[in-house]
Parts: sequence; C-alpha cells; structure tokens
Amino acid sequence: MDRRTFIGGVVFNILAGSSIVDAQQPRKMPVVGIMITTALTTGMNAQTIAALRAGLRELGYVEGQNIVLELRSAGGKPEALGGLAEELVRLNATILCAFGPAAVRAAVAATRTIPIVALDLETDPVQAGWAKSLAHPGGKPCYGIRRPVPHS
Repeated sequence: MDRRTFIGGVVFNILAGSSIVDAQQPRKMPVVGIMITTALTTGMNAQTIAALRAGLRELGYVEGQNIVLELRSAGGKPEALGGLAEELVRLNATILCAFGPAAVRAAVAATRTIPIVALDLETDPVQAGWAKSLAHPGGKPCYGIRRPVPHS
C-alpha cells in the first residue's frame, strides 16, 4: 500500500463516518483542515499534500466539488500553530490533518471532538497522551464507509 492510498483512505474513512453521523442535517461539503509547521510548497510537504489530494480523488472526493481543503502553514514558526488549529476548529473542519509533532500538539490542544489524522514519525502518540492506545485511540468513532454522492 503506498502513502497516497493510505493517507487518502484514513481521511476517507473518517469523512465517511462523519457523513453517516450527520445524515439528518442538510448536506454540506466536508472540510479537511491541514496544518503544517513549515512552508506548504517545500518538497516533502508538497508531495504529502499532492498524495492526499490524489488519494481522495481516487476515492471520489474532488476538491471544490465535494470536499474543501483548508491549508494552513505556520511558516516555520511552531508557536503560530495553536492559532491555526483554533481557526480550523472555528471553520468547523470535519477532520484535521496535522503534519509534524508541533502541529499534532496544537491540533490536540485545540479540539477533542474533531478527528485528527497525525503524520508524526517522531512521537509516540500513547506516551504523549494523544491516544489511549494504538488499537483504540479514542475520539470520534467512524461508522462504515460510503463514497461521496455526486452533486446534480
């Protein structure tokens, strides 16, 4: 399984669970809030965001048609991530994607109700208190998988 499929699949599963839970409310496009400490256009960040977009596209999510991506960069200033996380929470993001340990810390501090996809290869999420366990991290559950419904 490649990175694109994995990241897209994780985000898709969370979005699918969210749309089933919110099925009684009027349809709105899911919002994926993405937080990165460094510039969005640097090599690895650009590749990761491109992989996320491609994975979501493979699963039927097309930016601007049935999903919104809100990208935020702290411009190399980790202390700015808290404000970015709070902004994404105020935008009612459906899910937060936090890339890097400082972004994950900011996302966890900003919300315990919005699911967080963490890309942090440095920190043990259980030891840091971000998850109860790897098998059962806690937080908002996902209920099944559903492809997006095409807009007419």
